Amino acid sequence: MASNTKLVKYLDAKAVKYEPIVHKTVYTAYDTAKTLKKELSQIAKSLLVSADKAYVIVVLPASMRLDMAKLKKAIGAKKISIPKESVVVKILKLKKAPVDAFGGMRKLQVVVDKSLAKSKEAIFNAGTFTDSVAMKVKDFIGAEEATVASFAASAGYKKAKASVKKMTAKKATSKTKTKRKPARFKQRRGAVPLKRKKR
Repeated sequence: MASNTKLVKYLDAKAVKYEPIVHKTVYTAYDTAKTLKKELSQIAKSLLVSADKAYVIVVLPASMRLDMAKLKKAIGAKKISIPKESVVVKILKLKKAPVDAFGGMRKLQVVVDKSLAKSKEAIFNAGTFTDSVAMKVKDFIGAEEATVASFAASAGYKKAKASVKKMTAKKATSKTKTKRKPARFKQRRGAVPLKRKKR
């Protein structure tokens, strides 16, 4: 994780155990899970959210989606929104880098979803497209002095997988069905045979 020395110094100063992971370039949590051969629920995704006149970083499992109504209630905000990309870059001072979960480096409040807090370990983005960091969730929460709240909702991945499996099963069933032989005309007994006209 040499490409983000700032994060290394930050974590070392917090005296937390972590495992740096270097991987190929990935741009989404889904690609991270696929590359590292992990379940999507093991990957933590981070988002910058505008809450009233402040900004917070919310962290939840990549298998879940952010429920804005739940988050608004959980943090007691009157108005919340997802800022534009240009605002995210300016606030987090990003230079061609993704949003990481370590808001403490920027003096931003971090809010972790309950479903992630229940996990023993998770993989967090380390501030680049080629680095991640694995650490115990309780250590992350402690280091960031994060607030734990319930604001994630099902992303519907299970339903999507089930429908794909159903479609695949239907295709397999249709292939295994025996092909019908073309119907042949059978002449009934006692019927007068048809005579072909001579040309």
